Amino acid sequence: MSTSSMRRTKMDSQKSIETAMNNVYTGRRRSLIEDARMASIDLSTLPSPTEDDVFHEFQENTNEESAKEKLLNASVTFALTNGCQSTSLANTLKIFEDSGVNLLHIESRPSKSNDGGREFYIKCEAKQNTYKNLLASLKDVANDVAFHDESRHRLKSKGIWIPRQLADLDKCTHLTTTYEPDLDSDHPGFSDREYRERRKNITKIAFDYKHGDKIPKVAYTEDELKTWSIVYRSLKELYPTYACSQHNRVFKMLEENGLYREDEIPQLEDLSNFLKQKTGFQLRPAAGLLTARDFLASLAFRVFQCTQYIRHASAPMHTPEPDCCHELMGHVPMLADPEFAQFSQEIGLASLGVSDEDITKLATLYWFSIEFGLCKQNGEIKAYGAGLLSAFGELQYALSDKPEHRPFEPSTTAVQEYQDDSYQPVYFVAESFEDAKQRMRRFASQLERPFEVCYNPFNQTVEPLDTKEKVHEKMNNIKAEMNTLCLALKKL
Repeated sequence: MSTSSMRRTKMDSQKSIETAMNNVYTGRRRSLIEDARMASIDLSTLPSPTEDDVFHEFQENTNEESAKEKLLNASVTFALTNGCQSTSLANTLKIFEDSGVNLLHIESRPSKSNDGGREFYIKCEAKQNTYKNLLASLKDVANDVAFHDESRHRLKSKGIWIPRQLADLDKCTHLTTTYEPDLDSDHPGFSDREYRERRKNITKIAFDYKHGDKIPKVAYTEDELKTWSIVYRSLKELYPTYACSQHNRVFKMLEENGLYREDEIPQLEDLSNFLKQKTGFQLRPAAGLLTARDFLASLAFRVFQCTQYIRHASAPMHTPEPDCCHELMGHVPMLADPEFAQFSQEIGLASLGVSDEDITKLATLYWFSIEFGLCKQNGEIKAYGAGLLSAFGELQYALSDKPEHRPFEPSTTAVQEYQDDSYQPVYFVAESFEDAKQRMRRFASQLERPFEVCYNPFNQTVEPLDTKEKVHEKMNNIKAEMNTLCLALKKL
């Protein structure tokens, strides 16, 4: 499932504050990767809070002296009036030091309120009564100063909703309108009324689908089969040279099993059954681009939301959005590989219950790995990202000497700028799927959420480990499995 840019919406001040303070599982009309720039709420756009807004806990506390001594975790965002010069930043940070504020994390990012500008995000810790003076001093030297009380955020986030069973994914189907042929004049099918009507009929399958249903078949037209044939034949010629060994192995298997053919578009129900046997993944029909949170949540259950319509016949080698060529040529073969399937699911599990800002980072990691990732194999660099494996031109470009290749490191990859309407200037190279998985686990462990989650493969549910009893139960299960493994080793 590839992603695209989305339009930013404005909210009134009170609604913005409430949304920022409550980490709820909302169904936003957003694309999966609008990602590093717009997928999360921008705290710097919120109005400067009043003293009553920010410090109400302090005022409600009956023991004023005790409240003053209490340490408070908070985040502050601001933009420098003199740009992003090192002297300006040093002077601003000196205000934190002089105010007795401990800095826990500092990062800079493109400003969303000032094109070409930069803003700074700082996580810090200090006594409650310190922040009043800090904010007042910052406003003298910086713009767009905003304050966010992290402790209040954590308390309210206890009530967030996450999907816990497969049937809950019926609620995780929110779409972004970006690149819909009816709405986007740049879409190849914008002026083709027949194509738009055909798309509407096919996507109705996804809108009507509920967990437990068989995925209805699509009777593809002669023109649609012709488009598939052109794409299939062109990409298949490139795979031996450019695709990773896992993709080539499964692609050959799909052909040998009669599931993949040049003259026939595979049906999702057949491929879903194939994936269940290989890695436990299954397919679910999608009507188009899903929001980041909904799409990633599905991966946590080893469910891949997959489109059934095909790109416009006028542009068989290009699509501005996911279509069945992208899903079936790029994603499905990779999801049949056990290591890659585990890597995909762990990104999904990491997304459950985290903030919008962390969803942004995970979606960006998804973009640069599962969509456009490269890996080392036998001394060569190969493609494993579905966005590359389904794109005739970019697959060759990504493995040429034209773009920059960097090592895959989640902490830096998660904030990398990217292109969603042209070839990437930068691609990230993993040493192996196992190495990428370990790095992703370390990154996910640093994300803030009020609980950890555990996937139960027996009943295909996700359970928050939010009590000691649940943790102890999980530990006992692991001990039993470890005992079985130890006995097996003794018998080898």
